[in-house]
Amino acid sequence: MKNKKWIGRVILLVVVIALLISPFLLIHGKYSFHDFWSWFFTTIFSWQAFTSGFWPIIQKIPTTLLLTGVSMILGLLLGLALALISINKIPVLNQIRLVFVSFIRGTPIIVQLFLTYYGLPLILKAINYNYGTDFIISDNSLLFVIITFALNEAAYGSETIRSAIQSVDKGQIEAAYSLGMPRWKVFYRVTLPEAATVAAAPLGNALIGLLKGTSLAFVASVVEMTAQAQIIGNSTFRSFELYMAVALLYWPMCIVLEILIHLVEKKLEIKMPNNKAGITWSRNPFDNKLTSKKEVKHD
Repeated sequence: MKNKKWIGRVILLVVVIALLISPFLLIHGKYSFHDFWSWFFTTIFSWQAFTSGFWPIIQKIPTTLLLTGVSMILGLLLGLALALISINKIPVLNQIRLVFVSFIRGTPIIVQLFLTYYGLPLILKAINYNYGTDFIISDNSLLFVIITFALNEAAYGSETIRSAIQSVDKGQIEAAYSLGMPRWKVFYRVTLPEAATVAAAPLGNALIGLLKGTSLAFVASVVEMTAQAQIIGNSTFRSFELYMAVALLYWPMCIVLEILIHLVEKKLEIKMPNNKAGITWSRNPFDNKLTSKKEVKHD
């Protein structure tokens, strides 16, 4: 089955490539096919700028992964706390949570980056002035960006985590309580694993979105993959080639994340025990094979 899927993908790729080059083969222009593409890759699209830009951009992959990983971890922890506040309806904190989530979900991420980048230094400066502290204001761009992305992920992730926790079967929780488990242990041993199974897919999608969203970090003076491409493109006047290189690096990174997320989903998947009397398309779902095959005779 897997081989058939790969064969189908290869055939689809060949068809797409054939459709892209067919106009140049069927419609004759001023130049021949060879001369046109030779001219294209020397004048319109600089192959040298495209290939030489990969290594400087690759060197910024650790910065992109650092932004993604740290922001996601902090966002999940804060999102879990916000979800628990929402479920337990903690006074005051729940109202603050509502305002925070509404604000984050109602404003663009780039605006949030600007607010953090320009606002946090002003707050730190005021604290230093009033309390005589010595918080470092400059050279904290990376920290400000991580805080912004973490808060953004927390707001969105909290709703995902909340719905996942509330989807856990109440009967299992009550059964755990009946066994004498304390509340924290019930949450750790029963609620959290079941909720993780439900939340894995949407949180995985959020992780991929966060990876791509880190491309906005350049507005806060953080030089990651996209910012590096922009810097080189501005100096060589070959921005398209550099952004194409960035796209071809983000793509496999997202594919790797998709594979890892799929593996996590399979690991968290709740495997049902083999039931020979299960429902299939080939038999009556109300036919119980575990009962006796003898017909019940009515007098």
